[in-house]
Amino acid sequence: MPDSQLSTPEPLPEAESAAAPVRKRPKPGERRVQILQALATMLEQPGAERITTAALAARLEVSEAALYRHFASKAQMFEGLIEFIEQSVFTLVNQITERESVGAAQAAKIVTMLLQFAEKNPGMTRVMVGDALVFENERLQQRMNQFFDKIEATLRQSLRTGAESDAATPSADAQVKASMLTSFAVGRLQRFARSGFRRMPSEHLEASLAQML
Repeated sequence: MPDSQLSTPEPLPEAESAAAPVRKRPKPGERRVQILQALATMLEQPGAERITTAALAARLEVSEAALYRHFASKAQMFEGLIEFIEQSVFTLVNQITERESVGAAQAAKIVTMLLQFAEKNPGMTRVMVGDALVFENERLQQRMNQFFDKIEATLRQSLRTGAESDAATPSADAQVKASMLTSFAVGRLQRFARSGFRRMPSEHLEASLAQML
């Protein structure tokens, strides 16, 4: 399974009969991961922009109180998803910048990786574009804005590196292209989420990037 995906959750154990052995308690941190996996899966469903803790608890077959033993609030659950997005994407960004020395190719691979991550994690895409955060704490949306600011800064640095080796390309051009690439990526993510995940972000991607770079 790709590094960027949450691992597939194990099926939740069914209720045992009186004669069955006592159910083992989840390992430390295991229930927390299950909650985040369930939330991400529910975000993949149509009309899932607003998910209640009651619905999430029902899916996991636990009480709402059980959820709050692991997360202080629903906002904290979404924060857990954002942390997963940040860690996954920027780990891959670092791998790309270490392995690819050509600036334009580096930028193209970063955009491609970001859109492929969204395709493999559609529920996360709703978080990335803010659809799932509309009714949540405003600081969560601000954090996702900062995520894309960091993506743009990384692209700008990649393109500036390329510009330094090409006297015909001014450094200011890197800023314009980085902004354009980031806007393109965000637009593709929004279209993916709002088409019910039917319009793939990677559609005609290579040709689109060739036009911009």
